[in-house]
Amino acid sequence: MTDILILEGVEKTYDSGFTALHGVDLTLREGEILALLGPNGAGKTTLISCICGTVMPTGGRITVGGFDALTDYRRARSLIGLVPQEIHLEPFSRVMDTVRYSRGLFGKGRNDAYIEKILRDLSLWDKRDSRVMELSGGMKRRVLIAKALSHEPRILFLDEPTAGVDVDLRKEMWEVVANLKAAGVSIVLTTHYIEEAEAMADRIGVINRGRLALIEEKAALMSRLGRKTLKIELESPVAAIPDALASYGLQVADGGNALVYEYEAGASRTGITRLLSDLRDAGLCLSDLSTRQSTLEEIFVGLVHQQEENA
Repeated sequence: MTDILILEGVEKTYDSGFTALHGVDLTLREGEILALLGPNGAGKTTLISCICGTVMPTGGRITVGGFDALTDYRRARSLIGLVPQEIHLEPFSRVMDTVRYSRGLFGKGRNDAYIEKILRDLSLWDKRDSRVMELSGGMKRRVLIAKALSHEPRILFLDEPTAGVDVDLRKEMWEVVANLKAAGVSIVLTTHYIEEAEAMADRIGVINRGRLALIEEKAALMSRLGRKTLKIELESPVAAIPDALASYGLQVADGGNALVYEYEAGASRTGITRLLSDLRDAGLCLSDLSTRQSTLEEIFVGLVHQQEENA
């Protein structure tokens, strides 16, 4: 799969001396969704702003579709659509005119059929003649997405796109994102709704303190760093873990009516078979078993805490 975006050693140090980005290396493949996760102030928005040209990097190189983002800015920027966190729209402009104007800014000819498709996909067609000031917050955010798509970009940046959007609108937006991916558009998203990243992304990047902690295929990351929990429900409660089972690191749960065993999600040998045998030998009778795998959010929190401890 071809890389449509390449970052090599990208840095950003402000005049105050604060360094927001430390030598970030990153690639984005055509037609993939990359979720960029990180706590507030981690550098997510700064990184996106450097790529989109709204902030000048102080080091490194950015290539978009083969064009250098600094020396060939116009052609590089024409391939990018940006949906920022903040809602900045002309309040008295009508929705249709707002989206048409954005298309014209990139030198694209008028194409009302394409603009209509975008507005219909985003459930904005009925609002096409409404002034922006008349729209709800969720609808205004949809207008931002329509503006970003107006010039038919190959890369779409979504910086907290569902912030302040209700559940129904959020689901519809992610349907639009899935359709864009199917059409070959590459998407980078930042989100505080980590379950969205877990559901939508192909790869996960974690950034903290301006450094890219990792970037990895989602499935591989979940397997490598994920943990599984086996909950063993007992027919009779226990007050403590029998000495014969001490090596398993079991925890007592539900007032002694259950035992909890943790193991690596991607491990070839989990130790469960031996554990169940040792439970029987210890005289414990099982009534039920259930498993649970750690979520992306738990993995993300663990990675950030580990980086903070190592800083």
